[in-house]
Amino acid sequence: MTELQQGNLTVREFRDSDKVALASLCNNPKIHNNLRDIIPFPYLEKDAEYFINLCGNERVKTNFAIEFEGEFVGVIGFGLQTDVYRLSAEIGYWIGEPFWGKGIATRAVKLLVEYGFLHLGLVRIYSSVFDYNKASQRVMEKAGFLLEGIFRKAIFKNGKICDEYRYAILK
Repeated sequence: MTELQQGNLTVREFRDSDKVALASLCNNPKIHNNLRDIIPFPYLEKDAEYFINLCGNERVKTNFAIEFEGEFVGVIGFGLQTDVYRLSAEIGYWIGEPFWGKGIATRAVKLLVEYGFLHLGLVRIYSSVFDYNKASQRVMEKAGFLLEGIFRKAIFKNGKICDEYRYAILK
């Protein structure tokens, strides 16, 4: 069982009991506006159940629940890359709106980066952030990531074209 902890913050494997909180927190347009379209919206309990089961069947654990003060508050994970990019991973996360502004995302990112470098053999971790998501840009910077570039007009979200900010951290 993978569990990473720092004080009152835990990054852990999903539990079936996370389903209701996952669905409730993720079913928020403010969350969905910053996620890829592969994540359904509205986000229902059946979607949460599917995702939890999918994560439970991972051979290499890469997707985790974020728990703060004993309460489920969000999701964090890696998209492991393949072929010549196999030592890299893309990190993604979201925190439920009631828990914004508490430094949870930055701490969770730092924990997962350490896990990726020490246990998954990664040498490069990157994140793709929508240009309008200033909070996630700050999280990346506070977690030690550097802005490597801006991919102009790379994203189409909610009927609008926007830039992608690409951040990375190296082992």
